[in-house]
Amino acid sequence: MSAMSDRWARFAPLTGVAFAVLTVVGILASGGETPEGSASPAKVIAYYAAHRSEIETSAILLALAFLFVVLFAASLRSYLRRTPAAEGLSALVLAGGVLMAAGALSTSGVEYGLAHNIHVLALSPQTAQATNLVSQELFLPILAGAFIFAVAGGLAILRGAQLPRWLGFAAIVLGIAALIPPASFPALIGFVIWSVVVSILIYVRIGRLGSGQPEPSPLGTA
Repeated sequence: MSAMSDRWARFAPLTGVAFAVLTVVGILASGGETPEGSASPAKVIAYYAAHRSEIETSAILLALAFLFVVLFAASLRSYLRRTPAAEGLSALVLAGGVLMAAGALSTSGVEYGLAHNIHVLALSPQTAQATNLVSQELFLPILAGAFIFAVAGGLAILRGAQLPRWLGFAAIVLGIAALIPPASFPALIGFVIWSVVVSILIYVRIGRLGSGQPEPSPLGTA
């Protein structure tokens, strides 16, 4: 049991890479941007009918991606709390990850259900339009969770956590940008890239500690 726990602790940081890969693949598989909340019933039905399989595949991949973001947030919290000054902030990182996952799973579930049922005319045009509107609004918890995750993680790094300080500044900028509508999607893409960098750095640092090598000072702390 201890060996299994040690193995999880060693590879847990790489859940951030899994999150990034699944997110990118899920976005590419989506078949394009879903209709806006103000789209007409005919446009909503036409889009979901034409892209049914792509939307279903994308919804499943993105749901899996945000399950991994919770695992990544838990791993990052475990790493950050090694620094006493970052203990409270590390808890907010995990809370932000859970909120992101809740929003993503809700959005994915609604979009999957709409695409899956559109071809059998199980939904009236008005219901399809309303469901599409709901799926658009459910994106807000993802942005709120990203804000909490990124800002708390960035502040934890700036308070001494063993990661480069530039990653802390970058996280704070991305978290704030996520709440600004024109920059929300680019900010989330930036967050995905940030997650990959942090995942690999933590994985390497934990490996060094496990092999008995001295822990180097984080870049940019001076």
